[in-house]
Amino acid sequence: MAAPAPASPRSRSEERNAAVRASLTPLAPGERPWAVRVATLIALLIGVGDLAVVIVDGSFRVGGAHTAPGGVVIFSVLMLACAWGMWQLRYWAVLGFQAILAFVILYFSLLLMRASNLLGLGAALVVVGGGGYLFYKLVRVLSRLQMPEPPD
Repeated sequence: MAAPAPASPRSRSEERNAAVRASLTPLAPGERPWAVRVATLIALLIGVGDLAVVIVDGSFRVGGAHTAPGGVVIFSVLMLACAWGMWQLRYWAVLGFQAILAFVILYFSLLLMRASNLLGLGAALVVVGGGGYLFYKLVRVLSRLQMPEPPD
């Protein structure tokens, strides 16, 4: 019979990951990190704002073209559900918001190449920088949401 292979030594990145995981603590009841509060506020403002524009104006313009109000209403309801879920600290809501945020960051990164004035450049940089920072901060929140509950 062959002897079992010796365990390979852990890499530095695996050791660093283990140290970070060991330092994480589950969220306390009622604890909402600032990143979750900011993301919830953004989702709520987008959901309510888009819905208000459709109700008041009857249509919504994107890039100079009118879009169907049904799609805007569906997106608004999605953002409101996402805001509710994040406020309730639901993993799926934070993950879904991060997915939408990733697309927004990518879109505004592409707009950086087409920026024709300082306002366009500044707006794109603010969205990419702020969105990227919020995305980064939400990653740790996700790991804390995913942790098992401590035994009572």
